[in-house]
Amino acid sequence: MDEKIAAAGKGVLVEMVKLAQKQEMQGSQGGWKDFLNFYDKKFGAALSDPTRRSTDVLVSFLKTFSQEDDLKVFDKLMQCHSNRNDVKQFKKNSPDIESPEQRLVRLTLEHPQYTLYYSLPSHEEEWLVMKLSKRTKVMRSTSMVAVDCEMVLCEDGTEALVKVCVVDRNLQVKLNELVNPNKAVVDYRTEITGLTAKDLDGVTCSVVDIQKSMKKLLSHGTILVGHSLNNDLQALKIDHARVIDTALIFEYGSEPNYRRPSLNNLCKSVLGYEVRNKGAPHNCLDDACAAMKLVLAKIERGLDNAIPLVHEGVVAKIDMAKLLLHRIPINVPIEELHKIIPGNFTVEIKSNKKARGEKYSALAIFKNQQEADQAFENVNGNQEKDSLGLPQKLVSFELSTGVIGSLYVRKMAHDDPLGQAPLRKRSFQVEGASDESKKLKTDQINGEPEDSKSGSNNCDGHVKEIERLKQELTQRDQEISNLNKIIIALTRKQGL
Repeated sequence: MDEKIAAAGKGVLVEMVKLAQKQEMQGSQGGWKDFLNFYDKKFGAALSDPTRRSTDVLVSFLKTFSQEDDLKVFDKLMQCHSNRNDVKQFKKNSPDIESPEQRLVRLTLEHPQYTLYYSLPSHEEEWLVMKLSKRTKVMRSTSMVAVDCEMVLCEDGTEALVKVCVVDRNLQVKLNELVNPNKAVVDYRTEITGLTAKDLDGVTCSVVDIQKSMKKLLSHGTILVGHSLNNDLQALKIDHARVIDTALIFEYGSEPNYRRPSLNNLCKSVLGYEVRNKGAPHNCLDDACAAMKLVLAKIERGLDNAIPLVHEGVVAKIDMAKLLLHRIPINVPIEELHKIIPGNFTVEIKSNKKARGEKYSALAIFKNQQEADQAFENVNGNQEKDSLGLPQKLVSFELSTGVIGSLYVRKMAHDDPLGQAPLRKRSFQVEGASDESKKLKTDQINGEPEDSKSGSNNCDGHVKEIERLKQELTQRDQEISNLNKIIIALTRKQGL
């Protein structure tokens, strides 16, 4: 292990030290700050930022760990980095033998938002990290399977896997299994998952069983395909480097687009039809097949061809009577939304409440546009604009149950009718408008507006700053979510 640590790059070492801090891990000389006080008599823990420390200092600290559990955590982290680095280096080392499939893998890994979405907690004990062989035969493999998962909300505030579907490139079903969540479920999301408690009666298959099946399917360099695949990997608790994410591989003409499209709308643009009709129940197998079809279509039509932009027209009048409520914490019941948002409205849960993280979205439907506009004005919160320039407000709240959180309330169109022009130049309608979406993200709902917009999208510096701020917001959301889970658990434990 010492040799592996010494050979690791500084970026990997920094991440390992930060993980040790976060997990409060201690080596033979204590934690990170204890080590610095002992190792560096001049600055000590006053200079505790790992990025500002030399490689020698980072390596020396990591070598103080000898416990098997600690070494396993570090080994997993280094394996994940090694896998991704090997995939990226393959083109440089073998530029003449990169297949279309491998290029799509590389495009996924090189996407500006890849790090944001694929920072998975794969160091945790229950995670399976697929080892990627450096053999050319493995790296050249064009074998692909596509996956889609279903999740339910559990009593402890976490989410559990209940169904997995996998198909190969010929759309032959390789896996179609129900999974026992092994914990109390409070919301099966039947309107989306199509599952009830009765469907899971007698089911004995576990996440570990699914991991074993997936390990066989992904052996020998098989590529894993999916739409917003990071959510499926999170559900499966699997880290795999050779992935193709259909939400990241399509370009939309010359216009910059930093939001991931819904699977339904992407299929409508690329394949010419929707995955499902509006209001139809979600089908796990259909989504897995759709993701595979998108990849095959991308390969067939040419990897460099962008989706042509089309005019979609202005926002429909009926949609002007709605407000989009997004980034709603999953522990906020639907009925509580009426206590947070003023006005007389009905709530329509968007189909992306699929338990793919800590948030969901909904539509507040009013009698007319005037009532919707008035409700937006009455909402307490600072008004800003999303990434498309649509007006939205960040609303903070505290429920009678003691739950504290925030959500965004967004209009469906610009206040200025002239401001709707940019919306007509979309190649398809992204999620966060009126169409149903595919799934809820771990950190951000598919196609939901970004939390803020800074400067011009044409300025690379501003774009990078936005991405950095988004990542910080995601981390803060996760910290708040974890604290809420701890509070819920302690409350139940004490019988309050």
